[in-house]
Amino acid sequence: MSVQEVLPLNGVATGQAGQFRADHLLVAEMVKPGSKVLDVGCGDGDLLQLLETRGIDGRGIELSREGVNRCVAKGLAVVQGDADTDLVNYPDDAFDYVILSQTLQATRQPRVVLENLLRIGRHAIVSFPNFGFWKMRLQLLIGGHMPRTENLPATWYDTANIHFCTIKDFVQLCDEINVKMERSVALDLYGRPVPLNLPWWVWNMFGEQGVFLLSRGGGK
Repeated sequence: MSVQEVLPLNGVATGQAGQFRADHLLVAEMVKPGSKVLDVGCGDGDLLQLLETRGIDGRGIELSREGVNRCVAKGLAVVQGDADTDLVNYPDDAFDYVILSQTLQATRQPRVVLENLLRIGRHAIVSFPNFGFWKMRLQLLIGGHMPRTENLPATWYDTANIHFCTIKDFVQLCDEINVKMERSVALDLYGRPVPLNLPWWVWNMFGEQGVFLLSRGGGK
């Protein structure tokens, strides 16, 4: 099954969908058209460009000056900022959605960052590489070295990622801080969703990455 079949997107033609990453397509599909969005750690702005095709008002913050410059060159509203230190400056409910795409593992305080996402946004969308993926486990078990994959190509001594987690770890964190999971998807090695009717341990084993649509739990 192709990404286009799994993730039909309003405003994105079938021919265009192939130029976007599978996780970006899924994130964009989770955001309602016309929403106001903040993309935290937006990189080169590829996701923001995709969101624009759906009529979404997207803003971004990016740690690297090079990334900010590339985003601004594309006409995107992006400023330099750090998820660990700058999210506290945003007011409550400033956005409909706050997105943290493939950045959680690079933050110094993941729990605090997640709490801030759901303070300044009515919803949060978080995606991250799953360190419980079977290829990761196999490299540790057989190779005896820190895993490297296409999504995580850097060596252990040259990576910005400092807080790896598994899908199971993230679900437990959401439970601890009373976060509601409105939608959760594990994507396999080929960017295809792992079937919903399979248990969590299968997602944790065969999902290369997880994508979660979150909102505040009761009592927040």
